[in-house]
Amino acid sequence: MDIYGGEVNRLIEELSALPGIGTRTAQRLAFYIIGMPEDRANALANSILEAKKNIRYCKTCCTITDREECPICSSPTRDHKTIMVVESPRDLAAYERIGKYDGVYHVLNGVINPSQGVGPAEIKLKELMVRLRDDVDELIIATNSSVEGEATAMYISKMVKPAGIKVSRIASGVPVGGDLECIDEVTLLRALDGRVML
Repeated sequence: MDIYGGEVNRLIEELSALPGIGTRTAQRLAFYIIGMPEDRANALANSILEAKKNIRYCKTCCTITDREECPICSSPTRDHKTIMVVESPRDLAAYERIGKYDGVYHVLNGVINPSQGVGPAEIKLKELMVRLRDDVDELIIATNSSVEGEATAMYISKMVKPAGIKVSRIASGVPVGGDLECIDEVTLLRALDGRVML
């Protein structure tokens, strides 16, 4: 039964296609957007379009940014000899929230997952290996504790060890199968402080 009409239904459908947004949440968001003043709705729509047009990968660490190089990579106060490897920009943000890590990052934008057709070539490993040609003292692997995250960590460790770079893995305080973005800051800090050599 068509209650609202085509435009409202289309808006609800588009919103519910977003990750983590169910039909009821999409409905609430749609009604909120419809009730917004027109200038606010235009600002929201324009920010989405501008982000889509201008967001790109950082040329150094592969996180998302609207610049050629992200603020972390371009900061002279960060320790560029320590690189933390994470799966996604959300994981980077999780570690930045704790405010205790002063190194830089490398964002893989995925993990090795043969069942999904994702091999080493499909994630940002080649870019990581290029970075490791510079003066790097330690590589901290902070992939999730899932099977795929562990397999990716081991793959990276085997690739990097011959270069003589110290490779460590965040400690288990991070639950197996847990996503870094959902873990509290204290647990993330303990995992970072308790990292182990691979």
